[in-house]
Amino acid sequence: MDKMITAAKPPNRTFLQPLALGIASAVFICLILIMGILDLRRSERSLTGFLENQGLALAEVIQRLTQENLNLLLQIHRREGEPTYGPLAKEPLAPQTWLTTALADLGKEVDNNWKTGHLSNDDLRKFAEKKGLWLIAVMNKRGRVIFQNRSLTTDMGKYGEARSAVTLERLAELAQQKKIGYIALQRKDGSGTVIIALDREGLIFWGLKVAVQKAIEKLGEGQKPGLSYMVVMNTKGMVLGSAGRQPEPWKDHDIHKGEILTGARKIASRKVIYLQKNILDMAAPLYINGKIAGLVRLGLDEGSTEDILAETMHNLVVFMIFVAIITFLSMWLLYHNQNKHLAGIVEIERRLEKAERLSALGQLAAGVAHEIRNPLNAISMASQRLKREFVPEEEEKSREFQLLSGVIRDEIRRLNGIIEEFLSFSKSRKLELNMFPVTEVLQKIVNVLKEEASARGINLHTEWGAEPIIIPMDMDKLQQALLNIVKNAMESINGPGSITMRVTPQEKERIAIAISDTGCGMSTAEMERIFNPEYTTKEKGLGLGLALAHEIIKGHGGEIHVFSAPGQGTTFEIILPSEHPRRANGKAARA
Repeated sequence: MDKMITAAKPPNRTFLQPLALGIASAVFICLILIMGILDLRRSERSLTGFLENQGLALAEVIQRLTQENLNLLLQIHRREGEPTYGPLAKEPLAPQTWLTTALADLGKEVDNNWKTGHLSNDDLRKFAEKKGLWLIAVMNKRGRVIFQNRSLTTDMGKYGEARSAVTLERLAELAQQKKIGYIALQRKDGSGTVIIALDREGLIFWGLKVAVQKAIEKLGEGQKPGLSYMVVMNTKGMVLGSAGRQPEPWKDHDIHKGEILTGARKIASRKVIYLQKNILDMAAPLYINGKIAGLVRLGLDEGSTEDILAETMHNLVVFMIFVAIITFLSMWLLYHNQNKHLAGIVEIERRLEKAERLSALGQLAAGVAHEIRNPLNAISMASQRLKREFVPEEEEKSREFQLLSGVIRDEIRRLNGIIEEFLSFSKSRKLELNMFPVTEVLQKIVNVLKEEASARGINLHTEWGAEPIIIPMDMDKLQQALLNIVKNAMESINGPGSITMRVTPQEKERIAIAISDTGCGMSTAEMERIFNPEYTTKEKGLGLGLALAHEIIKGHGGEIHVFSAPGQGTTFEIILPSEHPRRANGKAARA
């Protein structure tokens, strides 16, 4: 039987549904994570695109301001018969002043190097190449050239050796013939002069440089936070203007510089760390007169976009934690409920098995009654005849004969009691309910057991009123149930003691029958098993008495409660309805 009960438990399924929920939740969380990452990347791309649009807008502003400055700078015309150029209006005077001022700053730089003795023809050649100058020369106070980056004779070719010296008149002639521009800066004390000359390419470079730098300065007047740096370069990589601290130069493959200069890309960007800040480093083409004249390099701070992305990531993590908590809570609840339901199923299976066993016992009782009772009666009759007619004459053998025949008689009586218990248990399920006084049933039990109880030193006490308490009952079955309980109480008493039977009305049309003894009492484990047909503490008999009583009382629609403690006696409280229960067929009720 223990093996059958163990087989009914499904231990391998106890965690199946929670595990399935966990797997489904894990898949769900993974999907959320993937969607969150994709959404995060999409947001990052959107924010990067927003910053790129801001960068393009700034580049377009620089391009527009540069174009305006350059247009003003180039609004000059050559007057007929004069070797000089002059403006058409007063507006270009400011840009021409910018250009003159920029070249004058170069002259001051060369003059400082001259004063400190850190100047040579090689230094001037490198300086001119770096600054995009055609000619730079230094004259003393007598007008003699001391240092120069090139020889006019070598460059002009057609002038004789006598006319190869660098003079202001020669530069004026070259300006008329080669369309170059120049500026001569003389010291205040007349001790020297610095001459800077620009050819057409140099004029274009410096005109664009001045226009760009002034555009950047104008943009900086209303510059908004977020622009870390700006660098404008021509197609050769020479810096035309800058704002902020210039970043490190680009390395190969850092950015698609060639595609931008060819117009294949509108903008290119990358993320870098600049001054311990995350910067979006980007480049856009610079259009002058409809052609790409260089590129604009911008560095925009990603602080605001990082805050947005960090908040999005935080929300994603919080949502995932919330989902995980709900998942684990659901798994725990499902696991708890599943185990509870499985325990209920096991209990139902156990009860069903018990019912099947009881049914089998009932069938077995009928078989035992037919198969054993008749031979048992024959043996009993034969033993009685032997005892009457075949007693030995010798006194010693007679006593032994009487002893053996008594053993046979007692054992026949015990077997007959076992058969009666089987028959009673198998027939206990069918009840015929009629109204009858319950106190009368208890009094009959007292009358039956009074002599036996007195012989064992047990006093039987009754406590009920003179008015009879009538309830619906199957008198024989209920009497049998109460008799079994009283007998069990008597067997629990070793030596003198007492048993008290009490009847009291209860609420909701019910009565209570209490049978209390002063016996040895029971432990909690014993109280949980006393109504089990397979449990008994008796050395003789099957121990079906209390199980039979429990079935009969349940059949009457009642309840039975046990209150006991080791060494403190036991009380059986039987609660029975005082009115007829509802029956499907009008008469019969089943336990």
